[in-house]
Amino acid sequence: MPVLHNRISNETLKAQMLAETEPRTTISFYKYFTIVDPQATRDALWVALTQLKVFGRIYLAREGINAQISVPESNVEALREFLYGFDPALAGLRFNIALEDDGKSFWVLRLKVRDRIVADGIDDPSFDASNVGDYLKAADVNAMLDDPDAVFIDMRNHYEYEVGHFENALEIPADTFRDQLPKAVEMMQDHKDKKIVMYCTGGIRCEKASAWMKHNGFNKVWHIEGGIIEYARRAREQGLPVRFIGKNFVFDERMGERISDDVIAHCHQCGAPCDTHTNCLNDGCHLLFIQCPSCAEKFAGCCSEACVEEHKLPEEEQRKLRAGRENGNKIFNKSRGRLNTKLGIPEPESSEKP
Repeated sequence: MPVLHNRISNETLKAQMLAETEPRTTISFYKYFTIVDPQATRDALWVALTQLKVFGRIYLAREGINAQISVPESNVEALREFLYGFDPALAGLRFNIALEDDGKSFWVLRLKVRDRIVADGIDDPSFDASNVGDYLKAADVNAMLDDPDAVFIDMRNHYEYEVGHFENALEIPADTFRDQLPKAVEMMQDHKDKKIVMYCTGGIRCEKASAWMKHNGFNKVWHIEGGIIEYARRAREQGLPVRFIGKNFVFDERMGERISDDVIAHCHQCGAPCDTHTNCLNDGCHLLFIQCPSCAEKFAGCCSEACVEEHKLPEEEQRKLRAGRENGNKIFNKSRGRLNTKLGIPEPESSEKP
């Protein structure tokens, strides 16, 4: 059996990707369907996608597939044709094409088998994940935004909501998707007469969340088809007002796609208007936070004076400091400070592993 994973260093792979001359297209897709043997499916996909020069992250579980990838432009249609024929459930699979894309989003292909493609924490055998809310297309979304009986619920994390969201959308104050699900039910318990519109980056979280809300007695539930990515694309194509404000956080090296010119977030160090996420350059920290150009220069890409000083030390001394202390990537949440979520660029469509 050949080794069905990458064995080349990240540095070499990134250099190879940057040296490519053919443009790449960044694509995300997901599908809830039953995969009988996720490991065998993973291996078959790895062989085929490697031949198509696909980079990115793909998660598989018995409940389906979740992918964020980049592919050479000349191979996009071959990829679509392959996936459509790979399993009947994938026929007609929707590709969410990146809105802003330099083709440098990924440089290695990783396929992982998990318990769930979204870490939802649901342990209820009566829950039917296929009983989802109705889809909303771009024009319908705008109409709902003007409906006083509609409530938009953002099923993303704080660091995503902070840089961009729909007008007047409700943020669910929780650190993970699995915590958001019961919190959303709790927050809306006295408003079951309202029209509930759920949304997320590409649709995978809000689709499951819509089923969860229906499972808990909410009958007027919708979710945005294809999430923010598809909404913004279709609204622009159709000449509709784009009602999403700010930037859409994405789960690759870009860390964001500009949807509107509004900058609604602030630098976590000086408070200046800014919505650029970065990771602290100190290898012992890697905090995900928002940093303006001025503070990036002042703090040498680090999140604090302490990290600046540690980052200046010889590598051997840095390793000694890191030894014996938890070295997980973190996220800055203005309401909670540092969160030990072990994230640099966060896991796609989920803030934790199942």
